[in-house]
Amino acid sequence: MTKLEKLIEQLCPDGVEILYVEELCDITRGRVMSKDYIKENAGEYPVYSSQTENNGELGKISTFDFDGDYLTWTTDGANAGTVFYRSGKFSITNVCGLLKVNVRFVMTKYLYYYLNQNAPNYVNKGMGNPKLMSNVMARIKVPVPPIEVQAEIVRILDTFTELTTELTTELTTELTDRKKQYEYYRDKLLSYDDTIRLEELGVVAKVTKLAGFEFTKYVQYSDTGRVIALRGLNVKDGKLILDDVKYIDNSDLSKLDRSKLRVGDMLFTYVGTVGQVALIDENDKYYLAPNVAMIRIEDERLLPKYLMYYFQSSIFKEKQINRLLQSSSMKNIPMEKIRKFLVPIPSIQTQQRIIAVLDNFEAICSDLNTGLPAEIEARQKQYEYYRDKLLTFKERSV
Repeated sequence: MTKLEKLIEQLCPDGVEILYVEELCDITRGRVMSKDYIKENAGEYPVYSSQTENNGELGKISTFDFDGDYLTWTTDGANAGTVFYRSGKFSITNVCGLLKVNVRFVMTKYLYYYLNQNAPNYVNKGMGNPKLMSNVMARIKVPVPPIEVQAEIVRILDTFTELTTELTTELTTELTDRKKQYEYYRDKLLSYDDTIRLEELGVVAKVTKLAGFEFTKYVQYSDTGRVIALRGLNVKDGKLILDDVKYIDNSDLSKLDRSKLRVGDMLFTYVGTVGQVALIDENDKYYLAPNVAMIRIEDERLLPKYLMYYFQSSIFKEKQINRLLQSSSMKNIPMEKIRKFLVPIPSIQTQQRIIAVLDNFEAICSDLNTGLPAEIEARQKQYEYYRDKLLTFKERSV
């Protein structure tokens, strides 16, 4: 029997009292503070708002509204219902609520763990703007075991939280390091001296896009079908991302032959997120959509996959893409400049060796990209499972 089980058996074998949040806490809201106000009053004390990144911190000011142990929660927006434990001197904006425990028989940290788990279930998601207002927070029911039981639960969950955070940080660092290692070797393999012949892309490949008139006159998007129009969001990090696609089966495909894609064609995004690439791996399935160029190699000295890897290198991005980007309302590179890209063409044997090495690195990184996030998710689910068990009590009958 664990220490917690012994405490429950000794102190609350028949269940625990269930009380409302408003019976345990003073409930208030934050005040309006603009980003300009925070900037003008910069200081050492944090201001917390509705975002979850950076622990909800919006900035720091020279004064504070609260000092001690509190809970805050996000009242409005996408993060409504998210609960934070706060300790020390701080302020909150008007999209945050504040709880101050006002009874001696409840630990603030215990209440944090309970509400962090349960408050999201009370969020009103109607009318397009999720909300968890003070009157709803006030009526959330909380099981209140003896303070000794609360203290043991807090100790266990603090330890779980620390271990989960450490593991997540370790795994994330591992993934980041492996990506950096891959990028380093890729760039090293794709660095050449002056003896390697350079060719303009337009000389060795056909570079084209879907014309505006073609799109407006012949293309009809639908959410179902077989033939996919590849947009910029479908091209990322050397892969086709097909979780959000538009189909064009109902379009006049006979008029779109110029934008029909075939195996070995390389896609290049030239508007917005410029420079993302991917290779086509199947015939009769894909066509170009706007803002994506097709690069079809027409020179037997050049292998498509080698070109894709070269376009992903830091050398190519720094020396060619970045210097050509046009600064308008959206970053872009026109077709005539894309055709002027210089491509180093080593021997076919060298290209094949580079492809083999980078394919191997890519496979390793892909395994890590799949395995490590899955490991992090598994640990998080394990934590949530034990947290839920620890915070579940039988209600004591009156």
